[in-house]
Amino acid sequence: MSFKNLQSVIKDFEDRGQLVRISEPLSPKLEMTEVTDRVVKNGGPALLFENPKGYDIPVLTNLYGSLDRIRSIFNIQELDDLGAGFVRFLEMAPPKGWVEKLKLLPVLKEVADVFPKTIKNAPCQEVVHTDDPDLARLPVLTCWPYDGGPFITLPLVITRHPTTGKRNMGMYRMQVYDGRTAGMHWHIHKDGAAHYREASDEGLFPVAVAIGADPITTYCATAPLPDGVDELILSGFLRGKPVEMVKCITCDLEVPAESQFILEGYLQPGELKTEGPFGDHTGYYSPADRYPVFHLTAMTHRKDPVYPATIVGYPPMEDQWLGKVTERLFLPLIRQQLPEIIDMNLPVEGCFHNLCFVSINKRYPGHAHKVMQAIWGLGQMMFTKMIFVFDREVNVQDLSQVLFHLGGNVDPARDLVQVKGPVDALDHASSLPRLGTKMGLDCTAKWPSEGYDRGWPDLIRMSPEVVNRIDGLWRKLGL
Repeated sequence: MSFKNLQSVIKDFEDRGQLVRISEPLSPKLEMTEVTDRVVKNGGPALLFENPKGYDIPVLTNLYGSLDRIRSIFNIQELDDLGAGFVRFLEMAPPKGWVEKLKLLPVLKEVADVFPKTIKNAPCQEVVHTDDPDLARLPVLTCWPYDGGPFITLPLVITRHPTTGKRNMGMYRMQVYDGRTAGMHWHIHKDGAAHYREASDEGLFPVAVAIGADPITTYCATAPLPDGVDELILSGFLRGKPVEMVKCITCDLEVPAESQFILEGYLQPGELKTEGPFGDHTGYYSPADRYPVFHLTAMTHRKDPVYPATIVGYPPMEDQWLGKVTERLFLPLIRQQLPEIIDMNLPVEGCFHNLCFVSINKRYPGHAHKVMQAIWGLGQMMFTKMIFVFDREVNVQDLSQVLFHLGGNVDPARDLVQVKGPVDALDHASSLPRLGTKMGLDCTAKWPSEGYDRGWPDLIRMSPEVVNRIDGLWRKLGL
């Protein structure tokens, strides 16, 4: 069963020794980050800072920071369980007639149960501030010494397309400027930014921000779904029940009812302000740039809220597990487009978009090159800077195997592919912002039909008969 809210998560994690309460007063400026960073890098528990200096709202960090907690949040045994279920959901084809509809009634009910459900009275509106909303009430973290200020790092930013009415929920960090304004850091490739551009002639653009929804809904704001697909439907599917929503008080948007805080407001088309620098998930500071300004019109929250935050920075950090959830959830979908793919690994050291290791069932000359080009054509995989393609026998989750075959199978002049195209906005290495060079490397064994006539050598392996005999004798050998 999925967690209803952060309060139920805290209780469960604490009962199982996966959460530690910290009563020592610590500052949201740098100190909480230093503690969290040490704990994250040692595989430690979630942290509840009960006495943030200057605030009466506890701060929760490292919620997603271990495989055990990810399993609990998503109610799974293995990460690959996510992808298998997601494919079954997508493969539910619409019935063609009444007979088929009757046969599919259980399936149709399952689909219906994933759509958001609107309610009237919500925990996130137990306390309402419309006359005096103030971002200064929140213990927003300043994470790193050169950050431009405090940043809300787990906001669920909800917008609606001005023409189609389709909703989007994305996670875009927000720098708090003062009590009533904050920066809206959405990149030009993101759906929220697209909605904003479409509304440039429509006057004030309404935006709602949920902080501290249930942990699956929070994850779904990061999921790279196709344009126009509602992230809240994905959350309903992963939760096994609909996300309850409630209408905002000062704008025509709905927000997750079990959230800890709701920020209601608007953006003024054309209004930009300097945002950043920010110590980002790349391990480097992303530079200051101009972004839209969020204006607060109302703040609502639970009676006893908890403020959740994530720390990003030099990996590994908590977000590595969110990245792995996305990798395993969407791999079966990638396989639908590219069935030759055996496995894929987006290592944490690659910060999600720098490195991709993929193994394939190689069937024809140049197959590895085809896979590289196809991956660059798949949604947000277009940002992948370096793709390394291996034979199916290579376990791409094992970096030792990856490096061995990369070193042994590659002739750079023959196997290197370079293309120019869009890169992640946070990529500091490209000469131009959001545009750069990407690299593919064919790490497969080469065939005569690919111009290799020397005879590819066999890997050194012991004969199976000897392996089996020694297996049977192993205990007797005293080793």
